[in-house]
Amino acid sequence: MDIERHIKSIIEQIDPDSSRLEKTPSRVAKVCKDSFSGYGLDISNVVDKFYDSPMDDLIILKNIRFESYCEHHLVPMIGTASVGYVPQGKIVGASKLARIVDCFARRMQLQERMTMEIAHALESVLDVKWVGAYLEAEHFCISRRGVKKQESKFVTRYFCGTLKNDLNLRREFLESVREN
Repeated sequence: MDIERHIKSIIEQIDPDSSRLEKTPSRVAKVCKDSFSGYGLDISNVVDKFYDSPMDDLIILKNIRFESYCEHHLVPMIGTASVGYVPQGKIVGASKLARIVDCFARRMQLQERMTMEIAHALESVLDVKWVGAYLEAEHFCISRRGVKKQESKFVTRYFCGTLKNDLNLRREFLESVREN
């Protein structure tokens, strides 16, 4: 596997006496396969079951833990996502909302793009009045290198549909996702 060969080369450049790390390249290749499994996923296959529902008020799944990798430095960003929507006749199971987050988190990412992708994916699979996505994460490129600002959190949010312009709905969504 190419990943193994490249990782072996990197290890040899960092540690010329790397004989004790003989199995590390294959382990790293397996981690990469899992960590970046979001590429090529079709969101319509991720969210494939809907339920009819008269529900027409805010539905939120909050504090969905995610782990992703900054595309600039290939170091982790770890955080939580909260997503919400107002349905129009159909809903999805809560686990599908978490799967949407995972689909985009398991790629090399910018948090800003990931926030938009999650919102647009939910909007595309459900015929909804509005969608909100709110992500908060620690970026290791900030906390472990560079400026080394531990405990800092990067917050992004994105709104689709009527939520884009309805300040009361936006406020309600944001208050709900920030509650403990």
